[in-house]
Amino acid sequence: MRYTEFTIEGRNAVIEAFRSGKTIDKLFILDGCQDGSVMTIRREAAKSGCLIKYVPRERLDQMSETGKHQGVIAYAAAYAYAEVEDILDRAKEKGEPPFLFLLDNIEDPHNLGAIIRTANLAGAHGVIIPKNRAAGLTATVAKASAGALNYTPVAKVTNLGQTIEELKKKGLWFVCADMKGTRMYELDLKGPIGMVIGNEGSGVGRLVKEKCDLAASIPMQGDIDSLNASVAAGVLAYEIVRQRLGIK
Repeated sequence: MRYTEFTIEGRNAVIEAFRSGKTIDKLFILDGCQDGSVMTIRREAAKSGCLIKYVPRERLDQMSETGKHQGVIAYAAAYAYAEVEDILDRAKEKGEPPFLFLLDNIEDPHNLGAIIRTANLAGAHGVIIPKNRAAGLTATVAKASAGALNYTPVAKVTNLGQTIEELKKKGLWFVCADMKGTRMYELDLKGPIGMVIGNEGSGVGRLVKEKCDLAASIPMQGDIDSLNASVAAGVLAYEIVRQRLGIK
């Protein structure tokens, strides 16, 4: 289901957005504001699990397009999110072992869009992202995905590590991209698999990395120490594709 992306400003407009079922990625509220209508917005946000950020008036003024934010600005998602179960059902319908991308705090919307595009072309059944400290499904992400968001479901979860644990119980195992890992060509990457790609600067976080079964490194011969996150996702994904296709 597609939404028209827009920035929602003003208390009544934000309340209506929540109550109409729109997917809100982020909510910004004037720090210290305790008015009744703001408390109502906070309750609606809590019900939907929306991330709330409390910011000074200067920040809201900078973000505002209308100059009438009334201490509240919300960012609606350009696309609706799927559930993790929807992604697993997609694999089952296709009669394939699940192949998932899990993104640990990818912050650049262009990277996120490019990774979703790669996920689609690599035959992955879906992408999982965390709610906090990460890009959501903005219009920029949709554009960078080159249409892939119409076909590849994206689920948003509260805790990526916990989600990995739950998926392990369903038979999946996990490999993360890590410069200190085993060369990816030396690993068996077949079967029901989740591929974990980390933040552009810091890589996969320690707690998430500890949940992974394997760490895969991409051989590099150049003078700099790392690939762009979306490029790394593509390189590792296609080693998984090669192995899944049985290509020697």
